[in-house]
Parts: sequence; structure tokens; C-alpha cells
Amino acid sequence: MTGAEARRAVREGGLSCQTSSLAPGFVQGNLVVLPRDVAGDFLRFCQRNPKPCPIIGMTEPGDPYMPDLGADLDLRTDLPRYRVWRDGELVEEPTDLLSHWRDDLVGFVIGCSFSFEEALLADGLEVRNVAAGVNVSMFRTSIPCAPAGPFAGPVVVTMRPFSPADAIRAIQITSRFPSVHGAPIHIGLPEQIGIRDLSKPDYGDPVEVRAGELPVFWACGVTPQAVIAAARPPFAITHAPGAMLVTDLKNSRLSVL
Repeated sequence: MTGAEARRAVREGGLSCQTSSLAPGFVQGNLVVLPRDVAGDFLRFCQRNPKPCPIIGMTEPGDPYMPDLGADLDLRTDLPRYRVWRDGELVEEPTDLLSHWRDDLVGFVIGCSFSFEEALLADGLEVRNVAAGVNVSMFRTSIPCAPAGPFAGPVVVTMRPFSPADAIRAIQITSRFPSVHGAPIHIGLPEQIGIRDLSKPDYGDPVEVRAGELPVFWACGVTPQAVIAAARPPFAITHAPGAMLVTDLKNSRLSVL
């Protein structure tokens, strides 16, 4: 399945699941949509927090299209599931935004760690969430983001378990992909970053950490959702965790080496 085929399946209602390992080779992205009056502050927030919020695309106000990411790409219809927020509260999880879109909305697409999973798999590493067919585990941490305007809150991380040797290799591989979060920000000892129980993720599904394995944590593009809940803007839209936008960009183009 190509990126275009994945988006077509979403539009036609044939794809409503999490998108990890979908359309191998194609870049996936997290979505944030905000009114124009706070979009500049959010852009500065992303610039100050490039690990959790690496921007790979941004629209003009009112424009739902991103031709640089896909010729037919439409932010209103091309993700399996969305989240609508009002005053920081999640109020709806629609499968399209046709009734929610406004002329003042600015869309941001943020790099996603699903893109570097392909490189881990290609090197022979087991990615546990992919092997189990579940969404990756995501956790709010005690690590604060650098604030910008009204936007502030905790960094969210994804967790994937590896043996110590494979964890070193995972660091080396993902360091090549700064546009999709790059190298991990923490390894082992989850309590040091405010995570009490790896079996109870804040988003996504629990993933087994076996004896002798280390939990490895990458900054995550769900961070804006924790920030939106903390900043409480009057209106915002995001993707549902794990339900990403599949683009026409190739993952290989994001590697810096």
C-alpha cells in the first residue's frame, strides 16, 4: 500500500485503525490544527521543542491541503480518526473534519516515530508493538516543554523495549532521523521521568517489557495533545493517538546519513 492508497482507504471508510507499519516506506505524521490567532505561538512552541514537535508541513489559514506532502492530501478526510478539543477538553473523536473545518484554521503536520520503525525493522530489530499488532505505548512525563505564548506542558514519549545491545543499535539508527524525533531522550528507569507503571500507558496500548530488556523512550508527537489539555485553547483539533496522516514522502529522504 502506498501513501496515496492508504489515504484513499481512509476516505472511503475502509481504514479506521492505528497506522503503525501501514504503507511501508512512506512518512507518517501527527496532526495539530489551531485557529490563526494562536498558530504563531504554536509554531514558536514547535521551534523551541524540536524533539517532540518536528514540523514537516504547515498550511495557510483555511487551507486543508498540503501538496508538498501529497498531491491529493486533505487534512479534513485523510486520517482514520481525529480529536476535537474545546477549552482543553476532548469533546469528540470524528472520522472526518468536514463539519468542523473553518476559514481561520492552520494545520501542522509533525514527524512521527512510526517512520523510523521501518529502519529499526530493516536492521533486524524487533519492534514489539509492530510484532504484537498493537499501538505503541505513550506516556506523559515529568519533563517540561519549553513554553511559548499560552503553550506549555509535559513532553510525551513513546516506549519500545530492547535488549541492551539492541538499544545501542536503536540509538544509532534513530539518530539519523531528526525529522521524526531522532534519538531517544531516556533509557531505563522510567520513574526518573515521572512514569510509574509501564503497564498503564496514558495513550496507546501496553507493550510487554521482558526480563533483561530496557525500556527506551523517544519524544512523541502526541506532546501537543498534553499541551492543549494544559493550555486550554478555545478550539483545537488533533489526530487520535496512533491514527496518523500517511504522506507521499519517502522515509529514506528523512535520513541525514
